[in-house]
Amino acid sequence: MAHDKTTVRNIIDKVKAEGRTSLTAPEGKLVCDAYGIPVPQEGVAKSAQEAVRLATQMGFPVVLKIVSPEILHKTEAGGVLVGVKDAGAVEQGFRTIMDNARKYNDKANLVGVQVQQMLQGGQEVIIGSVTDPSFGKLVAFGLGGVLVEVLKDVTFRLAPLTQDEALGMLDSIEARDVLKGVRGQPPVSREALALILTQVGALVSDFPEITELDLNPVFATPTGAIAADVRIVIGEPLPAKYRPSQQEIVRSMNRIMKPDSVAVIGASPEAGKIGNSVMKNLINGGYKGQIYPIHPKADEIMGYKAYRSVKDVPGDIDVAVFAIPAKFVAQALTEVGEKGIPGAVLIPSGFAETGNVEGQQEIQAIGRKYNVRLMGPNIYGFYYTWKNLCATFCTPYDVKGHTALSSQSGGIGMAIIGFSRSAKMGVSAIVGLGNKADLDEDDLLTFFEQDDNTNVVAMHCEDLKDGRSFAEVAKRVSKKKPIVVLKAGRTSLGARAAASHTAALAGNDKIYDDVLRQSGVIRAPGLRDMLEYARAIPLLATPAGENVIIITGAGGSGVLLSDAVADNGLNLMAMPQDLDAAFRKFIPPFGAAGNPVDITGGEPPTTYKNTIRLGLTDPRIHAIILGYWHTIITPPMVFANLVVEVVDEMKAQGIHKPIVASLAGDVQVEEAAEHLFQHGVPAYPYTTEMPVAVLSAKYKWARGAGLL
Repeated sequence: MAHDKTTVRNIIDKVKAEGRTSLTAPEGKLVCDAYGIPVPQEGVAKSAQEAVRLATQMGFPVVLKIVSPEILHKTEAGGVLVGVKDAGAVEQGFRTIMDNARKYNDKANLVGVQVQQMLQGGQEVIIGSVTDPSFGKLVAFGLGGVLVEVLKDVTFRLAPLTQDEALGMLDSIEARDVLKGVRGQPPVSREALALILTQVGALVSDFPEITELDLNPVFATPTGAIAADVRIVIGEPLPAKYRPSQQEIVRSMNRIMKPDSVAVIGASPEAGKIGNSVMKNLINGGYKGQIYPIHPKADEIMGYKAYRSVKDVPGDIDVAVFAIPAKFVAQALTEVGEKGIPGAVLIPSGFAETGNVEGQQEIQAIGRKYNVRLMGPNIYGFYYTWKNLCATFCTPYDVKGHTALSSQSGGIGMAIIGFSRSAKMGVSAIVGLGNKADLDEDDLLTFFEQDDNTNVVAMHCEDLKDGRSFAEVAKRVSKKKPIVVLKAGRTSLGARAAASHTAALAGNDKIYDDVLRQSGVIRAPGLRDMLEYARAIPLLATPAGENVIIITGAGGSGVLLSDAVADNGLNLMAMPQDLDAAFRKFIPPFGAAGNPVDITGGEPPTTYKNTIRLGLTDPRIHAIILGYWHTIITPPMVFANLVVEVVDEMKAQGIHKPIVASLAGDVQVEEAAEHLFQHGVPAYPYTTEMPVAVLSAKYKWARGAGLL
């Protein structure tokens, strides 16, 4: 649909020239008309007689609203009358509204009273837009009316948005069934609502000055949708954020993450010093590239020739690791820039996290001047196992694999290292980001996207410096590689002052939740969840459909697993009669087919084998959850071995389905779960929630990537 941008530009320029921060309702109507957003018939009356004339032309009943640039919340000012039924009531209503407005704000410029065609019937919804400091322009949708700020049943997407994304918003609110028609009410027109959502997204994207926008309520009916009230707030656009091109990021990140030469600025022969630990880790970790210790006085450190400055090193250096106090970083970083080194790993603390914002801004400026990408400051460093690279003061890590992890926090980084080591999880990289003076999560994603050694990415973050850039990169990368994010700080910091309903609803975490989902990212609720998802997702086959079954040896586990399936948005398959009969051939009469399939606890290993084999071979079943109960007849390791045997047998026949297991029993189930994990079956002792959660994570990725 063509948009009349000239009209909107003229209106906004006029509002700005008059020093106003909001549009009047008539101006809002003109903006909506220019972008094909349906609004009722209306006009502005400067006298009671003119109000009567307009109302008579439109037909009764009508709505009367005060028009004043200084009165944004018209209801609070007593400036709205609804359902005005005849000429006499319009005449009296005009005077009442003007009197109320004068009492509310005696300095307000009262333009007149808006006479508007009254809309009757339909479902009230709210459509709007807000400007987020990290994500930029967002479109919002939710149920409208007086309860919108109480219920807060609203969802957000990045603007502009596609029709599919707009339709997805309608299904993302808790009250989505209301739109489909309840208690005899007909369903609303989804296409009409989606059209308004996409037009709002286009409008706020085309005009960055629109900081907040409300269409509330929008009346949705089976045949269309129309916005009864328009509120538009303008302000200063967000400043443009610096972002190198994808090619530039890849070029520099490849040299930083997979360097052929490393300089250690602050290398030390003295045990206990960070520069000493970094040197030891590089050497003992088996790094085969060139190592250049930088020290103001030493001639040699740990058998390597030392240099006074990186500028004294012959040849190229790919990355410099800083292990010196914060006060010396700027000078050393300048030398790194003059040497033409593309990356600096800034371990030192003492910058913005301690209040030294100026110091951090100084190193940012140096990095920008010389095109040096900065990792940190205030970090533990990073690992890239496929180069045997441990550019960190933490303990070495050498289990190669295809999972990349990052953290904003050093403490969380240590937890990542500890879990990976304990779980024997192979990783491609572990990266600390710290203060994110420069490099952040979207730079890492851009690198991991083209890194053949990385198949899944898991990230802990407390904020996203440029959420829009992250979302754009994640949307692209998640189509190929699963991305798991643990976003810390889920609790609300309190509602901020806002001129519109939409802005008041825009809780920070709700925005993160919706935009991450829009970008195909799997959000982990906690640290252990993030780590388990990262460990399990690569092992699970991509499901071919939504049908999940539970096979369990304990009825209690089956009930809990069923609850977990519902909680995690998975589909417990309705068991066809013929398949039910097939399962019943293998289980005792007092067992239960259906779904869950309860084989009971007293069954021998062959019963597990036969039912699992049937579940894997029937094409209508797409994923299997096993609930094991520790028995003498089928001990834990016997169960683990038979599961591996059946799964391997099916794989040899070309059958790959996701399968997870929950093990209940004495301590032997721990060894059995570990054995299953080592053979490609994610299995967990003492929990029915975690195996279902990791299966759900795989499903979320497959749906987001368009594979289901």
